[in-house]
Amino acid sequence: MVEAAARIDGFVQRTPLIESNVLGQRVWLKCECLQTGGAFKLRGATNRLLQLSPKERERGVVAFSSGNHARGVAIAAKRLGIRAVIVMPADAPQVKVDGTRAEGAEIVFYDRRTESREEIAARIASESGATVVPSFDDPAIVAGQGTAGLEIVEQLGRCPTRIVIPCGGGGLASGIALAVPTAEIVIVEPEGWDDMGRSLERGEIVPVAPDAPDTFCDAIMTPRVSPITYGILRDRNAKALAVSDAQVAQAIRYAWDKHKLVVEPGASVGLAALLARKLEPMDDTIVVLSGGNIDPALHARIISDPA
Repeated sequence: MVEAAARIDGFVQRTPLIESNVLGQRVWLKCECLQTGGAFKLRGATNRLLQLSPKERERGVVAFSSGNHARGVAIAAKRLGIRAVIVMPADAPQVKVDGTRAEGAEIVFYDRRTESREEIAARIASESGATVVPSFDDPAIVAGQGTAGLEIVEQLGRCPTRIVIPCGGGGLASGIALAVPTAEIVIVEPEGWDDMGRSLERGEIVPVAPDAPDTFCDAIMTPRVSPITYGILRDRNAKALAVSDAQVAQAIRYAWDKHKLVVEPGASVGLAALLARKLEPMDDTIVVLSGGNIDPALHARIISDPA
C-alpha cells in the first residue's frame, strides 16, 4: 500500500477530508467525488498501468466498467500513451460515457442483463494482446484504491474508529480495510445488489440474483464480487448494510445542501446509511463519498425534491 502511494504520487489528487454533522454527531467526509475523473478509480487504474511492461504498454489495455473505472483507466492510459478499450453497459449514464470517450478511449457497449462484460473483455484481449485491467479483482487495483485510506489517517492525524464505504466489487473497501487495519469497516450497497453483504453473511461468494431490482446506483451494480475483495473483507469482519434509492436521494440532497458537494448515487450509499439510521453515528466515523459523476439533470431533480 505504501509502495502504491509512492508510485501514484503526482498522478492523483489528495482529496479533502471535511467535517460534517450527521444527526447531531460529528463525522468526516472523504471527498473522492473531487478526485481527477470524478471518482477514486483513478488511484487503482494508475497503480496498475504504471506497472505494465514496455511491451504490455504497446499492446494496450482493455477494461470493463459502468463508468468510473472506465474513465480512470482512460485518463491513466492517455497520460501514459497507452491505447485503451473500455467495455461499458449500454445503459451507462451519458455523463460517464462522454467523460470516458473524451479521454480518447474506444468504447464497446454490452447489455448488462444478457451479456458478460468479462467474456467480452477477454475476447478483445485475446484478439489484440491487450492487458485486461479489472475494476477490482486485481491486487494492484486494490492497493491503489487503498491509498485513500492512508490519506484518511494522515489527514485525521490518527486511525479512525470506523470507516463507512460504498461497495460494488469491493476494491475500495478492501483496499481501505488493509490500509487502516484497526478501524471498523462498514460496507454499504444498494438493496437487491447487496451481494457482498450476503456473501459475508453466508461465508461464500453469492452473486446478484438475475431478477435484481433496478437502481440508479449504477457505479456499484456489480453482479459478483471477487475472491480477493471478499476474502479481505471477510477476514476484517466487515459489517454490511443495504439502502434504498430513496435513502440515497436523501444523501445526495444532504451533500449538496450542507456542503455543495455533487455526489453520484452509488457514492452516496454510506452517507445514506447514516442518515437513515441504519448505522448510528459515532465520533471518528469516516464516510467515503466515492464519486461525483452524476447526470446534471438527474442531480437537479434530486436536489429540488423536498422529500
